[in-house]
Amino acid sequence: MSRKILVIEDSPDIADLLALHLGDEGYQVELAQDGRTGLRKALEQSYDLVILDLMLPEVDGLEICRQLRAAPSYTPILMLTARSTEIDRVVGLELGADDYLTKPFSIRELVARVKALFRRVEAFTSQTPSGPSAVIRMGDLVIDAERRKVQIGDRPIELTAKEFDLLLHFARHPGRVYSRAQLLDLVWGYGHDGYEHTVNSHINRLRAKIERNPARPRYLLTVWGVGYKFFEAEEPQRPA
Repeated sequence: MSRKILVIEDSPDIADLLALHLGDEGYQVELAQDGRTGLRKALEQSYDLVILDLMLPEVDGLEICRQLRAAPSYTPILMLTARSTEIDRVVGLELGADDYLTKPFSIRELVARVKALFRRVEAFTSQTPSGPSAVIRMGDLVIDAERRKVQIGDRPIELTAKEFDLLLHFARHPGRVYSRAQLLDLVWGYGHDGYEHTVNSHINRLRAKIERNPARPRYLLTVWGVGYKFFEAEEPQRPA
């Protein structure tokens, strides 16, 4: 079955070009030329990828990204931006965009990014076990990989898609130290060089949500001068 892609882009020339070349790759492509229509389609139908322009009429790309990440199902997002300021790309990544391209871009690069996103989704799916083994328990922290849910004791914790992906990656590799650059590559994918502060902000938000005392974390530990790691069960825990 071919992948289904929604392109939300208000430039007819760009939208038609994307539809043509992605169609040549065997993908099914649907178009929406304003944010309201695109958001409605994305929420009402199932897509394997949303290619999302940042600047759209009626509803902008950041708001669409925010609402898609609040939805129960996860859809990869490739964000397109014509803006030159770094803050817009950072905000998009913070809201949960999986990758971005700055206009003007080459069609060859866009197609390569699309294929890379699908490879990452397939790899993540193949690594996610089903059944009881999909549940990771560390102290009072419970991570249900299959249902993408997290609890502290009996209290459910609301995480964004990227916060969950980051936490799950750490929990699957307790004790292993990762640099910010490695985490960007493993969780966000290639193409995010220079956005290490995105990792920092996600770590800080995760600590605020899962740690009893974020200033003295139990689970997400800083390895000074290197990066971060998830605690191992046999490690002595620092008092909170």
